[in-house]
Amino acid sequence: MSSESAGSETRNVGEATARKPVILSGIQPSGSLMLGHYIGAIRNWKLLQETHDCFFMLVDMHAITVFQKPADLRKRSLELLALYIACGIDPERSTLFVQSHVPMHAELAWVLTCITPLGQLQRMTQFKDKSRKHEKNLNAGLLAYPVLMAADILLYNADKVPVGDDQKQHLELTRDLAIRFNSLYSDTFTVPEPWIAARAEGARIMSLQDPTSKMSKSDTDADASLLLLDPPAVIRNKLKRAVTDSETSIGYDPENRPGVSNLMTILKAVTGESFESQTERFAGKGYGPFKAELGEAVVAWL
Repeated sequence: MSSESAGSETRNVGEATARKPVILSGIQPSGSLMLGHYIGAIRNWKLLQETHDCFFMLVDMHAITVFQKPADLRKRSLELLALYIACGIDPERSTLFVQSHVPMHAELAWVLTCITPLGQLQRMTQFKDKSRKHEKNLNAGLLAYPVLMAADILLYNADKVPVGDDQKQHLELTRDLAIRFNSLYSDTFTVPEPWIAARAEGARIMSLQDPTSKMSKSDTDADASLLLLDPPAVIRNKLKRAVTDSETSIGYDPENRPGVSNLMTILKAVTGESFESQTERFAGKGYGPFKAELGEAVVAWL
């Protein structure tokens, strides 16, 4: 395998001018896009297109760590590509691609696997969590998942990688592997840095039914997630049924009142209204009017 990264040819075209920093990110085509995907990721990707050389993937190889029907996975990949574009990712300014269509992802992942200590993978928090959730499908792919993620990033010599709290440990492994490879062989890979959104609120949208857990498209409870393609009536009903608490007024306190705090985070993300303003406007009104207004705000925003 050539030691040149897949992104080098693309970037060499503009070397005579100032090179834009490279950024890479992706979403698994394992379900429908959620409101959390847009607020926490795609909304930021749209802005990054202005200042970065962007590579956005449909990470279908990551998706198959859990069983997928091939025909369904291909269909969802095309649907996700269409949603990327519908959400504002411009194919003229960003590179959009399906992970499995670039064989070098798997090739580099194998090379990196051979320099990755087994214990480092076994200590990954996400592996431990997924091992508990997928006891009947505990495969080697779940263990090696972070190495494939490292290959995704290093293949394009990404300078920055948008990461949430649940991916920070994986990015640290990527940095370790880049440094290790460069030390063992040659100065080949850029050591990536995390890109953290300036607006922290809204970067992590929680489940509507279990606000201590991140909103997930794999959740078996249909009421737990807001999908971008949900009809308006469904969005309103999901928010109406969202878990809150027994208090009589709203207030932002993620630690002690995660349910209502999550809903306030969503309202701030779609309208820009501060938590203080929300608390004042809905003082003494209960959750009914708040949830109703939130439903209308989300429907209008989408």
